[in-house]
Amino acid sequence: MGLIETGSSQDTAALAAGPLSLGDIVENGLCIGCGLCVSIAGAGEIEMVITPEGRERPVARQALDKATLAKINAVCPGTRIAGPPPAQRREARLADTVWGPVERLVLGSAGNPTVRFIGSGGGTLTALGQFLLDSGRVKFVLHVAASRSMPMRTERRLSFDSASVLEGAGSRYGPAATLVDFNDILDRGEPFALIAKPCDITTVRNLARLDLRVDEYMRYALAFVCGGASDLTKSEQVLERFGLREDELSLFRYRGHGNPGLNRIETKDGRAFEISYRQLWEDEDKWMIQPRCKICPDAIGQVADIAVSDSWLNGGPAVEDEPLNGIIVRTKRGLELFDAAVETGVLQIKRESGMAEISELQSHQVRKRRAVWARLTGMAIAGKPVPFVSDLALRDCAVQNSPADNLAEGRGARDRARRGRLGEPPAVPRKIVVEDERR
Repeated sequence: MGLIETGSSQDTAALAAGPLSLGDIVENGLCIGCGLCVSIAGAGEIEMVITPEGRERPVARQALDKATLAKINAVCPGTRIAGPPPAQRREARLADTVWGPVERLVLGSAGNPTVRFIGSGGGTLTALGQFLLDSGRVKFVLHVAASRSMPMRTERRLSFDSASVLEGAGSRYGPAATLVDFNDILDRGEPFALIAKPCDITTVRNLARLDLRVDEYMRYALAFVCGGASDLTKSEQVLERFGLREDELSLFRYRGHGNPGLNRIETKDGRAFEISYRQLWEDEDKWMIQPRCKICPDAIGQVADIAVSDSWLNGGPAVEDEPLNGIIVRTKRGLELFDAAVETGVLQIKRESGMAEISELQSHQVRKRRAVWARLTGMAIAGKPVPFVSDLALRDCAVQNSPADNLAEGRGARDRARRGRLGEPPAVPRKIVVEDERR
């Protein structure tokens, strides 16, 4: 059983209860499929599979020893979620209960119009990845991109030049095991940058406490403000709309080529299909967001150097909007990078922003941050394991709600947990359906 926003002595007591197994982590809805457990235990010990629910999940080939499980529990973003060090909050130019420490907050975008057009939002993360390579600050960038062989799926990518970074531009909404070979990446002994989900960066920051190579070689961690990772089955529903099979695809672009841009599908025989971003997400009951995302205490990238959000100045993605990101610079290292990127024209600033505006533009993130403490408490009352969370001001965020709202969130999470709705089935590979079976 994890503990919420507790001190070090209670943390030690929680760990003394023994590590959770991979099955415990997955079946209690705590896994996000980052893949770092594979890198820790070794590919011969754990494999990642796509489950019938459309999630990428780890499966142990044999029982893991206690030392390996303890290390996995120490780094897994389903068991341990740490915010920025208290000193960072104290020394930051701005510090907000919900948004955490901030050195600079602007609305801006990539300076290059091609990057702005191709990338999601304003192309800021793509531009920064290119700049880090072009300036020689890093040797490569670890990020995700569409699989070249199965373009609806997402795979981890190492980019060594700007063209490769641009190829990976655009949001990816399905599962992605970004960290599946992270130990091998550290073994390269070369400086690199990570562009990933906030939970992926949390995982790597956890690992840095155990492996000094992380801070030596990972020079920058850049995050996007995350609305949640959807199941692959969400994408498969889009194919069903058009009567397509995944093996027919040559392109599956979730968004980009505009802001937000269209969800575009192309087939190997030359057909093309498009729906709007709003059509893709219009039915909230079919968002199919993974269970871990519903209790995420840090979808806003507090432990990144820079976090980047969408900024819909027209109130939402119902129509094409100005390519624009909210750029949240969180660390001194991130500030130096941001200033250099602006000075060279890699990024352009539309205007300074502030906590009130980012809270309005990302109001759902504010609601989630205020709800998480009660949700985790409800899960714990239901007897379910919850992650150990530190330095993310969850109680202070909850205080911004009314007692009635917190009670409703807590009871709702408790009841859903008891009914199994916050968990998931044991991880097994989905059955591969061959073409003869479809007929």
